[in-house]
Amino acid sequence: MRPIAALRAKRAMLLAGFVGLALLGACEPGPPRVKKPIDTAGPFPAADRPVAHIVSSRWSTEEARDRLNEASEVMDKSGIKPGMTVADIGAGEGYYTIRLAQRVGKDGRVLAEDIVAAVRDGLAERVARERLDNVSVRLGDADNPKLPDNSFDRILMVHMYHEIEEPYEFLWRMRPSLRPGGEVVVVDAKRRTQDHGTPPSLLKCEFAAIGYTLVEMHDMPSAGGYLAVFRAQGLRPEPEAIKPCVTVSSPPPATPAATN
Repeated sequence: MRPIAALRAKRAMLLAGFVGLALLGACEPGPPRVKKPIDTAGPFPAADRPVAHIVSSRWSTEEARDRLNEASEVMDKSGIKPGMTVADIGAGEGYYTIRLAQRVGKDGRVLAEDIVAAVRDGLAERVARERLDNVSVRLGDADNPKLPDNSFDRILMVHMYHEIEEPYEFLWRMRPSLRPGGEVVVVDAKRRTQDHGTPPSLLKCEFAAIGYTLVEMHDMPSAGGYLAVFRAQGLRPEPEAIKPCVTVSSPPPATPAATN
């Protein structure tokens, strides 16, 4: 073969090789791409109230809370028993998670969830360190707890409800995760939401908008407020049918009448 012809042939072979590599790269096998189902739920109504900012993953020290017998009293009033499956939403550093794990025992399960990744990671380390085999830890979303359907006997929301920015969507998405007879337990302070509490009337109204019925309510001085228990009744409303609660502001103090 002549030198020029040989050079042309070599160039042709190199070009073919580059084309082949490009095609292989384009068709390189990898993990199958599964299309996520389109979530068409919504839009949900906005809450007519301020939202408290998350300032800490700790409401108080565990020692101080135990001296008041807080966790035991909450679990007793919530009817939490061995063998139950319980979700601890807004678990923080795990005060309730650890004690729930002890209460439900080896035949029960606890799912601890937080929306702050660093807090979730810290709790996961604590669970592993204390070898709590009946506890799993996961990350949730601010408007969606992402709980599996038909899975929980109790869902606990302790000192965190006032931090939920989209309460109607959150409660709507949470509802299918309850088992028949399952209940949602809320512990909060009798304060305005911007002051890190939830007025009981507002709490009942927002839960009722999603089809939850108040089962019982107790004052809970040991937990700094009250405990409310809800159960889902009837069908879950369509998002567009949800009627938001209207917050009535306190009227300004009356001006004293003028006197002569």
